[in-house]
Amino acid sequence: MDPFSAEGELINIHNAYHQGQYQEVIDFDTSALSPENALPARVLQLRAQLALGQSDQVLAAVDAEADDVPDLAAVKALAQQVAGDADSAAQAVQDLVENYPDNATVQVLGGTVLQAQGKSDEALALLARHQGNLEAVALIVQIHLQQNRSDLALKEVQTAKRWAQDSLLVNLAESWVGMRIGGEKYQSAFYVYEELASAPSTSAPLSIVGQAVAELHLGRLPEAEAALTAALEKYPEDAELIANSIVLNVLAGKPSEDLETRLQNAQPSHALLVDVQEKSEFFDTAAAKYAPRVSS
Repeated sequence: MDPFSAEGELINIHNAYHQGQYQEVIDFDTSALSPENALPARVLQLRAQLALGQSDQVLAAVDAEADDVPDLAAVKALAQQVAGDADSAAQAVQDLVENYPDNATVQVLGGTVLQAQGKSDEALALLARHQGNLEAVALIVQIHLQQNRSDLALKEVQTAKRWAQDSLLVNLAESWVGMRIGGEKYQSAFYVYEELASAPSTSAPLSIVGQAVAELHLGRLPEAEAALTAALEKYPEDAELIANSIVLNVLAGKPSEDLETRLQNAQPSHALLVDVQEKSEFFDTAAAKYAPRVSS
């Protein structure tokens, strides 16, 4: 295979992954890729399996090689985290950070595990070692947004635009920040997602979710509902589509119980369900303080 063609194929797999086309990523024929490109492609395919909830299959696939290949060891750590084995994942990431801190896969997947365990400072310290890795940039932006530091997220995006202006990940990261900043940035973010969602070759759940969320911020509930409904017909088990449909129904005053059950079945640990459960417990605790006390 022509090296330029091989590099282009890897970029296609990379872009498909970040648009949420996980099955397409898994189905890519990578047999003609060079050894240099084959490993990154395999890592993306394994990550796509994790995104589809196939942690057991991923663990089985990498177990024999993880001790010899740090990239696959990082995949194993992420799979352990996804499977709920946080202690094993934490130990694995600690070992990888000590021995392979400059490995790009270790940085991104290790940073993902650290952030999932609430270790934002450690995640950022690891990711800061990257050398022009746009996935690391995107993850740094996400972490800053979770910290409610839109200023730092924006600064990260602006820096990346100087050397990766037309990158899909940079455009997406800029849209994430725009959605947090609000105002006219909602419309700019909408245009990015609309372009992605409308292209037949790249249409994917994450693009449609982004488009719909932008519509919600712009007060266009019917348009958001149309986009999410159509997407759910095509991807009925996609957790992010279901979660955002729940939010839409709440805003529109429509019942969401059936969707909540679907989300529970699709991804019991989804952030929306966790947040709702926490708030329910807070309410019960607060309500108990004011419960009437009847003395006998």
